[in-house]
Amino acid sequence: MPTNFTVVPVEDAEGGSNGAGAAGDAKPVSLDKIFREDANEDNSQGDDVQGESSPFINNSENDEEPYYEGKNMALFEEEMDSNPMVSSLLNKLANYTNLTQGVREHEEEAENEDGVRRVTVMVPQMGTFIGVYLPCMQNILGVILFLRLTWIVGTAGILGSFAIVSMCCICTLLTAISMSAIATNGVVPAGGAYYMISRSLGPEFGGAVGLCFYLGTTFAGSMYILGTIEILLTYIIPTATVFKDGEDAAMRNNMRVYGTGCLVLMALVVFVGVKYVNKLALVFLACVVLSIMATYAGVIKTIIEPPEFHVCLLGNRSLKNEKFETCAKTEMVKNKTMTTELWPLFCDSQLSNATCDEYFNLNNLTEIRAIPGLLSGVIKDNLWSTYGPAGMLIEKKSQPSAPAQEAVDTYNKHYVFNDISTYFTLLVGIYFPSVTGIMAGSNRSGDLRNAQKSIPIGTIMAILTTSFIYLSCVVLFGACIEGVVLRDKFGFSVKKNPVIGVLAWPSPWVIVIGSFFSCCGAGLQSLTGAPRLLQAIARDGLIPFLQVFGHGKANGEPTWALLLTVGICEIGVLIASLDAVAPILSIFFLMCYLFVNLACAVQTLLRTPNWRPRFKFYHWTLSFLGMSLCLSLMFVSSWYYALVAMVIAGCIYKYIEYRGAEKEWGDGIRGLSLNAARYALIRLEEVPLHTKNWRPQVLVLCKLDSDLAVKHPRLLTFTTQLKAGKGLTIVCSVLEGTYMTRGNEAKTGEQNMKAAMAAEKTKGFSHVVVSSNLRDGFSLLIQSAGLGGMKHNAVLMAWPAGWKQALGSSARRNFIETVRETTSAQQALLVAKNIDHFPSNTDRLEGNIDVWWIVHDGGLLMLLPFLISQHKVWRNCKMRIFTVAQMDDNSIQMKKDLQMFLYHLRLDAEVEVVEMHDSDISAFTYEKTLRMEQRSQMLKQMQLSRTEREREAQLIHDRNTASHSTANDKAAGTTPDRVHMTWTKDKLINERNRQRESMAVKDLFNMKPSQSNVRRMHTAVKLNEVVVKNSQTSELVLLNMPGPPKSKKGDENYMEFLEVLMEGLDRVLLVRGGGREVITIYS
Repeated sequence: MPTNFTVVPVEDAEGGSNGAGAAGDAKPVSLDKIFREDANEDNSQGDDVQGESSPFINNSENDEEPYYEGKNMALFEEEMDSNPMVSSLLNKLANYTNLTQGVREHEEEAENEDGVRRVTVMVPQMGTFIGVYLPCMQNILGVILFLRLTWIVGTAGILGSFAIVSMCCICTLLTAISMSAIATNGVVPAGGAYYMISRSLGPEFGGAVGLCFYLGTTFAGSMYILGTIEILLTYIIPTATVFKDGEDAAMRNNMRVYGTGCLVLMALVVFVGVKYVNKLALVFLACVVLSIMATYAGVIKTIIEPPEFHVCLLGNRSLKNEKFETCAKTEMVKNKTMTTELWPLFCDSQLSNATCDEYFNLNNLTEIRAIPGLLSGVIKDNLWSTYGPAGMLIEKKSQPSAPAQEAVDTYNKHYVFNDISTYFTLLVGIYFPSVTGIMAGSNRSGDLRNAQKSIPIGTIMAILTTSFIYLSCVVLFGACIEGVVLRDKFGFSVKKNPVIGVLAWPSPWVIVIGSFFSCCGAGLQSLTGAPRLLQAIARDGLIPFLQVFGHGKANGEPTWALLLTVGICEIGVLIASLDAVAPILSIFFLMCYLFVNLACAVQTLLRTPNWRPRFKFYHWTLSFLGMSLCLSLMFVSSWYYALVAMVIAGCIYKYIEYRGAEKEWGDGIRGLSLNAARYALIRLEEVPLHTKNWRPQVLVLCKLDSDLAVKHPRLLTFTTQLKAGKGLTIVCSVLEGTYMTRGNEAKTGEQNMKAAMAAEKTKGFSHVVVSSNLRDGFSLLIQSAGLGGMKHNAVLMAWPAGWKQALGSSARRNFIETVRETTSAQQALLVAKNIDHFPSNTDRLEGNIDVWWIVHDGGLLMLLPFLISQHKVWRNCKMRIFTVAQMDDNSIQMKKDLQMFLYHLRLDAEVEVVEMHDSDISAFTYEKTLRMEQRSQMLKQMQLSRTEREREAQLIHDRNTASHSTANDKAAGTTPDRVHMTWTKDKLINERNRQRESMAVKDLFNMKPSQSNVRRMHTAVKLNEVVVKNSQTSELVLLNMPGPPKSKKGDENYMEFLEVLMEGLDRVLLVRGGGREVITIYS
């Protein structure tokens, strides 16, 4: 195929200062500017210079023209401003970065003393192992593994612990699969889970879950700090306590004091610089890995030689052995029987004849191995659970024991016992934080070489690795360690060593030091990540009062967010119990994971065009299963914490919905709404609407003034009061002209209409169309507004007050045609007279709403006042129904029947029957009808005379044109043909009509009104008298609207009849039914 080449001159770098040339200085110039300059140059040369003067299309008189790039794209030059070239788009995408300021401290720009900017050095991007796998491992493995897993295994048993660990690991694995699908569906900037959820489920869900994730990360910092202090005061420096009295209370107060100090110290480290935390991350990870390796090494060593740690049992009860060395009551010293250090713990003196505890006297002391070993068979004893209340003594069930009376608390404190009540759901809540941290890889997506490949592989491999570690530890702990030691949470029975440290090789200090630094590192990571998450939420502007936390230091460090994080973290520290804080953050993390699964499931089921994740091993059923598991674990862990978290998330959701910034991120909830709306519309159209479900779906016909503002805002106010936000409301207007010329005005008018709807609290849709004339525009709206089953069934408009003054009576014709079209379309019509006098939404009316029920047209006349009275403006008004009785009607029976009918309709209203006697037509009525017909005749003549004037002007113009052409012909020497005037039939008819018009002016004051019009006027006058007499002081009057005459000959009088009918009344609503029943007595 042919190939086009474009030769571009390239200047030398040294001499290219004035050319187009140096690559570093080249600036893109819009093609629009280039062609605009060319056009200006062409115009300056005059009209005689044409573009086709050169035989070459691309010829340019200026050979030094530097712009060559767009000449092959001249066809698209007018679209370049809105639609950039593909090369420009690709260049922007290549230079795109998603790293937030502050995170990339290596990218900070600085200037030397000379003012020259230093070259930015980019840190090499990381692969899967360093960037995702190791950070996830570090975040998942932590404090629970070293401080609580042995206790969970001892309490729940191997089977129960295996179930707990399996549930939690499966939950995180399913979440990781969903997260991988979302993370590989485009670029994920900083913010991790918050960004994924907010862009998938919308700003409301994103903000709510983002704050829950922030609170979870913050409380995780509290948990790690409490774990650090627990290790410090229990195993490293037990004597460094501030409070001594009361063992449990003193320990809690010590935790609060030291925890607060540790929190302040960590906050200072984070404030000084995140880079120090990042540099120490590898050290902390090394501590975790070494501790786990030491544990596995200890398990292997138990096969060869079990550790020399023993547990002292009194009967079958485990003793705290920190105050004695010998597990015996007496010992031989120099051939003398002496009591041991253990004796005074249960007796009142050191002497052998002292009074001792009864259980101490009845039972012997037994010393057993704390770590029997992998091949000892102790796994059989540890299979089943041993739950119990707080204060329950830890006993070895297989050991013989003599029962005794309950001992006093002085002696009980030397036994090992449960510090809290234990049950399965509590252990789930305490354990779950040990599997969190799976978002560490997605949070670093900006630092990854290939994020869409690394995040799924690294995260899932980290979860599989840690799951294997946890499950193997559950089995190995149960197979190696004695049951009473496993249930000893703090290791009091093994010289106050951590139980996992007793198993580890070569020394328990490996676990103590490793877990201490691991907890410190995890706490620092939490205090580093949580403020950045809050900063990302604040910068999105979702929650107005959080925007202050979006600011920070010059390099982007979130200073204010760090202060808030420290404050919330202090709340967790003051709880002073790792077991109490763990369920709190479990709930917050579970809620976050639940919405990650929901986001993936929604996007998959909707099949949105933008949902194209590179990670293919996902399915909506897996996401739904993960979501269900997360929800179940929330209520299993702590149902009251789950409810509190849901209330918090719900409040944040509603706050963002009503007060937050409006964001449109193309989220899945919007797609879900569209699918639900489409499904509902299709279902609505399948089955015809039942009378019980009928409500007015209103099409409001508005007028716009010269400034394109709504002319009658009270029309929208009345719509609000009628609808109360229920059902369909379409507010529309028509502009005369063509859309090409008035398209922008239509958009402006629609915006003004939306603003007016918001001001009047009208919920619905707005639309402005442009039509060649108003009649056609309103006709199209009446026919086509709405969609499917959500089409309007009623039209609301204002009475055209200036119809008498309108030139050519266009307002009258438009109004009458609208009435005819709504009747033909079987739609109800509501016409409000004096709409500007109707009440605002702040008014509170007290009075009567009067309904004049003349003819039955479906019951709309009785349903409307009920709907209006539901609004607070009309709530205090009473409903009265008037009906008219003729001479041959039984008015008393009519009143009873109407009262019974209203009773069945469940409507509270007063009933009045007004009798209208037959009377002669008054002179007033006759005179009024005569004036009406005279006015109509005069308007016709005015219209005809105007037409005649236009005809005469055209005739004069034609004659002048003919005479001018004749003179030209004579000047040219030609002889014109003779013109013969002939009478045609059309000319004869026109001449006769002209004579009739002249005669009509003479007969105008001698004419007599037609009998039909006199009768109609009589009805209007008499009915108006009755209505004014009874309802002149009412707040609103509803009247049956008579239809226009079938023959268009009487159109000019129809408006006059309606005007007479409403004369003397302030607020009137004319109602014309749509031809179907809208109210029923049945339930």
